[in-house]
Amino acid sequence: MPAERLHLVRHGEVHNPQRVLYGRLPHYRLSEDGRRMARSAAEYVATLDRAVTSLHCSPLERAQESAEPFAEMFGLEPVIDERVIEPTNVFEGTRMSRSLRDPRNWWHLRRPSVPSWGEPYLTIAARMEDAMNSAWRETDGGDVVIVSHQAPIWITHLYVAGLPLRHDPRTRRCALSSVTSFERVGDVWREVGYAEPAATGDAVDVGAV
Repeated sequence: MPAERLHLVRHGEVHNPQRVLYGRLPHYRLSEDGRRMARSAAEYVATLDRAVTSLHCSPLERAQESAEPFAEMFGLEPVIDERVIEPTNVFEGTRMSRSLRDPRNWWHLRRPSVPSWGEPYLTIAARMEDAMNSAWRETDGGDVVIVSHQAPIWITHLYVAGLPLRHDPRTRRCALSSVTSFERVGDVWREVGYAEPAATGDAVDVGAV
């Protein structure tokens, strides 16, 4: 018997006082508020009164830390899955506000539909779908939680909805510690819910990349 529902959970706020685009860089961990947000996400999923029997997360520190409240509440050991990691980005390690003012960087913006500044949207969608399919098949009943990042979750939303993958990163509906839920009918994924259980209005780092 496969899983019953799958929740893509975004990590909480990262401690990022320099406001850089951290991408896949190591040592970017949750802030104190980020830990609170992650716990709010786990508490929200617990209120759904559904059995969570499988927990997966990106290998990046912020995702592993955001998985900890789920592991504690549901008694699960997180499975690290490289397929749900943050996309690559040529602006990694820089402050976007400064990088975009430099004409030498404008070449990276030439094809936003790909996008030309990082991992292709189609590649992100394919690896996320592969990870979701694997977790779904390997879970014997109950729900799956996958802790990932804003871009992969939003791309998955667009892909499942049959919408164009090209978008403005500033318009993503994927707040810190948000929960986007899916079910699978036959071979088709469908989105069945979205929630923002954490208070994020005072967040310093919102991480749109």
